[in-house]
Amino acid sequence: MRTVSGGEVAGILVAVFWAVLVSFLAVALARVAQTLKATTKLVADVTDQAVPLLADASQAVRSAQTQIDRVDAIATDVQEVTSNASALSTTVASTFGGPLVKVAAFGYGVRRALGGRKEEDVPGNSARRTVIMGRTVPAARRKRNLRGKRD
Repeated sequence: MRTVSGGEVAGILVAVFWAVLVSFLAVALARVAQTLKATTKLVADVTDQAVPLLADASQAVRSAQTQIDRVDAIATDVQEVTSNASALSTTVASTFGGPLVKVAAFGYGVRRALGGRKEEDVPGNSARRTVIMGRTVPAARRKRNLRGKRD
């Protein structure tokens, strides 16, 4: 029988080590290839779903812009109507306000003239107070004082 030398044993060990290393590398490369395939499929699916979503979002933005333009036009019209209403109110107030006040005052004067005067409406007949040298004299004492001076 033949004996195996130390160099041959070392060569066998190196060959086994390389075989194990190549096997591990082959398994790792196979897993990386599977991961790349899954990633490629995921990117393709996301792209297939994202394109319609982006189209819908673009359409929604266009629709919103159209609605904003309409609201802006309505706001402009409302502002114009408000301005016109303010001008009309001012015109009506200046046209009818003065004469209407005069007619109301005239009507009040006619009513007072035709209805007669009440006693408390007559000037000088009210319960006024008279001030004499810094003192206030009630109306009842004043009348008594005036009668006494006449007599």
